[in-house]
Amino acid sequence: MVAQLPAIAVAPFSLFIGTVGAISVFKAVYVDKRELKCACVGGDSNVPLGFVSLSENIFMIAGALLMLSF
Repeated sequence: MVAQLPAIAVAPFSLFIGTVGAISVFKAVYVDKRELKCACVGGDSNVPLGFVSLSENIFMIAGALLMLSF
């Protein structure tokens, strides 16, 4: 988006990255039952990073699908 490319050129990459990220976070957190720690304050916080990361990736997928629909 910084390069001001058209949405139709950016959306497929965003969709791919969001989908791969969502699948990997879902597998790590909900299938393998791993606990992901947030590194934002040195890993000392108790942030539910799995849910936050999965939500971020789902919104990235939704944004890409929205860009492709227009």
